[in-house]
Parts: sequence; structure tokens; C-alpha cells
Amino acid sequence: MTDKPTGSDPAAPGSPDGVAHPDTATGPSGDPLAEAVDAASAGGSGADAQSAAPDAAEAPVVDPGAPAPDEDGGIDELVAAHDRIAGLTGDLQRLQAEYVNYKRRVDRDREANKQQATVAAATALLPVLDDIDRAREHGEVVGGFKHVADSLVRVVGQLGLERFGEPGEEFDPTLHEAISQRTSDDVTTTTVEHVAQAGYRAGDRVVRAAMVVVVSPG
Repeated sequence: MTDKPTGSDPAAPGSPDGVAHPDTATGPSGDPLAEAVDAASAGGSGADAQSAAPDAAEAPVVDPGAPAPDEDGGIDELVAAHDRIAGLTGDLQRLQAEYVNYKRRVDRDREANKQQATVAAATALLPVLDDIDRAREHGEVVGGFKHVADSLVRVVGQLGLERFGEPGEEFDPTLHEAISQRTSDDVTTTTVEHVAQAGYRAGDRVVRAAMVVVVSPG
């Protein structure tokens, strides 16, 4: 025996078999899940359309009254760089000039020290050189003694010590010291007649003036 339903569902309008089909319904289906899917589909297509459109909020806003970009900015930077290079070049040139001046001072001091050492050594040798000169005047510088005398004079010359004072030279008070004087009509200027003691100098420095006898115009 088959139980019959106590009630029958009303047939859905437009359904031939009297059964309502949600996928063909023109109105709300009454299914919450189906309604959520339909809403998501509608919202997604709207989001895609919105993303495809340009974002007006992110577009740059140009103020017509704003000043134009500074086109001379690059030129100003170039001029500033050029000024820095010029300043550094000037500093380098000053350093080079200071180094050249320093080197000159060092060389001058070195030469002065060398001359001072020469003068100190020569001062001790001057009496020996005077003895050699007197021996030459008497013809006693011969043989082995002549070899020694010539070697000593050569070494003194290599040290920078220069001998001066010869008969016939014009008298120079910066180089000669007159120990005697006479007059003569044979000369037109004061002249060295005899050298009693030779003079020596080291470079521009006079170590010892020459002791001389001079003759002056009468």
C-alpha cells in the first residue's frame, strides 16, 4: 500500500511538468548559494571594467600657475663644477710653487753648508799653502816635495777653494789688502805690483784677502 502525500506542491508557472527549475527561473531562485555566485560574478566584471579604466586619482595634477622647471639648473651645476676645478687647480699650483721654493732653499742651504765646510778645512791649510808658495819663489819645490805640493793644491781646488792675487791685476779693495803703496807714471790705475800673500775664496765668499804692494798713478 502506497502512502500519498498529504498535500501537493503547486505547479510552477510556465513549467510543463509542474516542477520549478532554478536555472530557468526568471526571478530569485530562493537558493542563497546561487544568489551569492551570481553577485560575485557581477561584482568581478565590474572590478575588471574599473581596473581597465585609467585611475583618475593617480594621474599627475598639473597646476597651470606653477613655474616651469628650471632649464638653467644643469648650466648652474656645470659652472659650479668648473669653479671647483679652478679652485683645486689653484691649490695645486700654489703647492707646486711652495715645493719649488722649498727645494731652492734646501739647495741654497746645502751649498752654504758645503762652502762653510770648505772654508773650515781651508783655513787650517792656508799656512801650509803659504809655505808652498814661498818655497816655489825660492825654487825649492822639486822632486818628491813638488809632487806632494801639487797634489795638495789640486785637492784644495777640488774642495772649491780658489787662489787669487797676481802682479799686474787692478787693485780691488774687496779682494786685496794693500800693505804698501808707491806712485809711478807708468800706470794709469792702481795696480798690484807684488803679492806678499795670496788670497783665497770659496765661491763668492772671500776666505782671505790677498796681501799686496800696489802702485798708483803719479
